[in-house]
Amino acid sequence: MAEQEHGHGKKHVRVAVIGSGFGGLGAAVRLRREGITDFVVLERAGSVGGTWRDNSYPGCACDVPSHLYSFSFAPNPDWPRTFSGQQHIRAYLEHVADTFRLRPHLRLNSEVKKMTWNTELLRWDIETTGGDWSADVVVSATGPLSDPKTPDIPGLDTFPGKVFHSARWDHDYDLAGKRVAMIGTGASAIQIVPSIQPEVARLTLFQRTPAWVMPRMDRAVTGLERAVHRALPVTTRLRRGLLWGIRELQVQAFTKHPNELGFVEQLAKRNIARAIKDPALRAKLTPDYRIGCKRILLSNAYYPALAQDNVDVVASGLSEVRGSTVVAADGTETEVDAIVFGTGFHVTDMPISERVVGADGRTLAETWKNGMAALRGAAASGFPNWMTIIGPNTGLGNSSMILMIESQLNYMADYLRQLDVLGGRVALDARPSAVNAWNRKVQERMQRTVWNTGGCTSWYLDPSGRNTTIWPGTTTEFRRETRRVDLAEYEVVRATPAKTAVEEGGSGAGVSEDAGPQVEVGA
Repeated sequence: MAEQEHGHGKKHVRVAVIGSGFGGLGAAVRLRREGITDFVVLERAGSVGGTWRDNSYPGCACDVPSHLYSFSFAPNPDWPRTFSGQQHIRAYLEHVADTFRLRPHLRLNSEVKKMTWNTELLRWDIETTGGDWSADVVVSATGPLSDPKTPDIPGLDTFPGKVFHSARWDHDYDLAGKRVAMIGTGASAIQIVPSIQPEVARLTLFQRTPAWVMPRMDRAVTGLERAVHRALPVTTRLRRGLLWGIRELQVQAFTKHPNELGFVEQLAKRNIARAIKDPALRAKLTPDYRIGCKRILLSNAYYPALAQDNVDVVASGLSEVRGSTVVAADGTETEVDAIVFGTGFHVTDMPISERVVGADGRTLAETWKNGMAALRGAAASGFPNWMTIIGPNTGLGNSSMILMIESQLNYMADYLRQLDVLGGRVALDARPSAVNAWNRKVQERMQRTVWNTGGCTSWYLDPSGRNTTIWPGTTTEFRRETRRVDLAEYEVVRATPAKTAVEEGGSGAGVSEDAGPQVEVGA
């Protein structure tokens, strides 16, 4: 890998990938497959895995079937269960890093502090905790589920017991025999509750909004199935294709005909009735919004755990902490030894956006202050040669994010090809008109979806109530929309001849002030 020194000990690469979860490792594999080896993967932690490294709470598992929640180019015939646990997914990502020889490209313990677009040299200057870099192109794959969100609760700092977030689980703290408050009822909480309920003295669940929970069709994958997948790789592809096809057919109900979900709602109500015999508890746990508006959760153990004698469900959010007493918004008071927050992540206000400084000196967070928007979920206007994986409106409500990531990697590969074709020191900057047109189209389609019409408030929505998170269509449609880069949607920014000469002759220092970038309009 060619790392060039560029004055002041700063190393230069063609591409810097930020993050080493599914998005970052996928980008690294794709770069190698495109013949590009001049890149680094900057990772803030000490190992790869992203959200599957960070979330190690009891019961942590994926709610997308294993054979669909893996790369198409790296099938795994040996998944032990139909829905994989965290440790198996993390091991799979380590395996991908080894198989595709990504280790030499990894720079662990290198948290990005700031990325600044250098308008003179047409490159990104990157400050990290592990040293400084510059790159022609940045691929940001930090992911929306990477920075935990803990609500600002009055008195929390006075709590004498243990406090942690589900994504920062404290494995040194023994919950056995303790009185525990679980805050939140999302995807993490419904896995944690049944995992810790048998060992804690008392578990109090603070529920602002109940979730719709469906049975999880999880089972061990038999030795025979795995042997067949190993001997006949086509069977793994067929299995994946079937899982994908079923979900593609379901999309219409979420995006165009939410009323069709009424039947699924009846099944979910029957699921509650089977496990919860107490009518008062059943009423607390039955949502008043259309199923699918918030993420549908999968569990066979959640409702049975809530029916146990050592569990209380408080149908209200946590509003205050007084010493070791937690107080709900409805006034319910409970003495606890530990508080576990299952309160999600900074999704519509990703912290990385504060650290990206574009061509006009504004941060991405400032540019997105009225809502995230990126051309085809990837490129933000004013941030040349910067792309994001799992960007705005690329999330899914019912299928595998790996499908969306691979589509975005197709777009990334064509983006780099276009730069090669254009030749010389060059950058692509998404036109504001193209970003607006794309965003308008997405938001128009969003209007009739269950996420906007279902009558709930979810983490899919930003503070102004706009859904800037979910893709309102099928994964096939998204793949079509991201197959190639349309240069008409970009401004082509070139280095001036004077500057290029200086660059080629030295380190790029001492470029004259008037040697600014040239913009080719209507490329």
